[in-house]
Amino acid sequence: MTSVAYEWHNYGKSTIGNRADIERVPVESLREFYKKYYQPDNAMLVVAGKFDEKKALAAIDKYFGTIPKPERELPKTYTTEPPQDGERVVTLRRVGDVSVVGVLYHICSGAHPDYVSVDILENILTARPTGRLYKKLIETQKATSVYGSAFAWHDPSILRFMAEVKKGNDPKDVLQTMIDVLEDFVEEGVTEKEVARAQQKLLKQWELASANSKSIAIQLSEWAAQGDWRLYFLYRDLVEKVSKESVLDVAKKYLQQNNRTVGLFLPTDKPEKISIPDTPELAKMIGDYKGRKKIDEGEVFDISPENIEKRTRRITLKNGFKVALLSKKTRGNTIVVNCRLNYGNLENLKGLVPACEYLPIMMARETKKLSYAELQDELDRLRAQFNSEGTVGKAVFKISTKRNNFSEVLDLFGDILRNPRLSEKEMDVVRNRHLASIEKQKKDPNSLASLATRKRMYPYDNTDPRYIPSLEEESERTQKMTIDDLANLHKNYLNGAHGEISIVGDFDEKETLAKLESIFNGWKAQQEYERLEYHVVEGAKPGIEKINTPGKANAMYFASTVLPKSDLDPDYPAMVIANFILGSGALSSRLGDRVRQQEGLSYGVRSGFQARSLDPRSAFYIYAICNPANMAKLEVVIQEEVVKLIQDGITEKELQNAVAGYLKGKEVSRTSDSQLAQILNNLLKTDRTMNYYSDLETKIRSLSKEDVHKAFRNNIHPENFVITEAGDFNKK
Repeated sequence: MTSVAYEWHNYGKSTIGNRADIERVPVESLREFYKKYYQPDNAMLVVAGKFDEKKALAAIDKYFGTIPKPERELPKTYTTEPPQDGERVVTLRRVGDVSVVGVLYHICSGAHPDYVSVDILENILTARPTGRLYKKLIETQKATSVYGSAFAWHDPSILRFMAEVKKGNDPKDVLQTMIDVLEDFVEEGVTEKEVARAQQKLLKQWELASANSKSIAIQLSEWAAQGDWRLYFLYRDLVEKVSKESVLDVAKKYLQQNNRTVGLFLPTDKPEKISIPDTPELAKMIGDYKGRKKIDEGEVFDISPENIEKRTRRITLKNGFKVALLSKKTRGNTIVVNCRLNYGNLENLKGLVPACEYLPIMMARETKKLSYAELQDELDRLRAQFNSEGTVGKAVFKISTKRNNFSEVLDLFGDILRNPRLSEKEMDVVRNRHLASIEKQKKDPNSLASLATRKRMYPYDNTDPRYIPSLEEESERTQKMTIDDLANLHKNYLNGAHGEISIVGDFDEKETLAKLESIFNGWKAQQEYERLEYHVVEGAKPGIEKINTPGKANAMYFASTVLPKSDLDPDYPAMVIANFILGSGALSSRLGDRVRQQEGLSYGVRSGFQARSLDPRSAFYIYAICNPANMAKLEVVIQEEVVKLIQDGITEKELQNAVAGYLKGKEVSRTSDSQLAQILNNLLKTDRTMNYYSDLETKIRSLSKEDVHKAFRNNIHPENFVITEAGDFNKK
């Protein structure tokens, strides 16, 4: 659609380029391109986070400042996309199962004052569950998903809407409904409430992102690429000022038939060109803009396991629920919550697996007091993000918000946990989206290879809650699930006695504990709870299974083996480092270097090693994406690298680099409060403290290359690998 919408501007071309160009480009051309563009006068460096400015500037000067400024001057781009003078149509036919329709309009650049109103317009149209497209397409079951985006680009940009069509509906009818909603917008008008709701959502996203160093670094560079980094802050200011008049104005200006690109051709009586305004002079528009009050940066927090343990307080509530509290000053006074409810057992959960997966999602959609729209409005007002997911016997909820709203957010969380509405209407929306996802997976090599391998590694009986269903079985189970299954699970299984909640951030401990007691106390289950155990199950047959997926350009290789070891096993630290060297260390790993760098067989290849904490079961796996014609060679190369590590071991340099890289990665992960909350939650589940990580890191630092070699040689046996390969293997 984007290619058809742009006749001349390079926005219509994919950044990664043409496949034939990539395969045939002379190295001299690459070198010339590199020398021309990869230069300091064409780059911007953003450093965000808590650091010593003097040291950072000294390092930047040392490594970047010494690069000489090139003598050449980069040419200015001068291509301007002319106004579109008629509707454009594109039809794409490719192997797949789910129809998709879309509508695209040309709009102003991201720096233009119109852009913010366009962003609000897009939100009004697509937001769940209040968006006009959502109501017309999702609630009427014409589509399983609808989404949009107003792209903020340097030059005049695009506003794009997409919908996945539910099976049984005519894509042309869905497309026409979408067009009617979009281009009747001006005639139907817009309310102050719609604008305010969209403003709250965008401002929440901005505020939460502004408390994240990584997000700020990326956003500053993105807005700088549009002309000036201060546009990042100006965008927020302009969102607050958007009016329904400005939203109607941009809708009238851009949502026109002759400015759209769709999947159908509709002739017009006469050309009606839509002029896209030029980006204004930024220096004049921005003036001496200084921004607002500085966001609270939080404390300098020592992320060592010892300090985290020292700062963490653990409590068991009256009902038995476990709590970990880590109170600390954070950037923007943010707070993150990670909560897990445990319920049921191997016998009483039979037949309820789909309900286990759906229940947490459904709980977060409506309460008895609040509709889906009202609940989303409350979360936006409170600047809170709320995510939920479920697996058999477990419901997980993750929250992020700010200190001044935390008390209200906990009240809302309690309402979600104890008083979900669980309506048929919302269940159908969630179910249809899931069924559409299943349909897409049926011909996706990545999904099929991963699923087939897991089925062979978990050979449970199909009545066992731990059984891995096929896509057809999952679809059938999902369609048979009823709202009564969800209600039964919530009423008789969920409870406040078996679970863990960890909270990290800027909060009042006494007030928080009182709130948690009110949420979980007295909440008991009718059905007994006993943790589901996972052991190495006999019956996983090694060897290669091939799955043919005609018409797919890529193929997937997935190999795995299981070991009867937990993360307390003496071999665990050495296996972690062996895996890091083999394929977990990205391009610097052996698989990354051999398979991708040297042989050019795969764009993505990795290995993994995961061990359970409470059960003696760990899994080692390798996966790679490749051209189907290269699969046989890929098998050989991966086998050679695994065997080489078994036979020859590792070098001292590899050991030092792997230990440093692995430990630094763990250290960086603890700088994320959400990751820290996850770690503390898992420790509650296993009745451990941060001393576990202190001990693990000590063991990893003390490893010798002989230790790593011995552990890998003793545990990894390629003849036991369960391997699945999925792709179009009939293609020559």
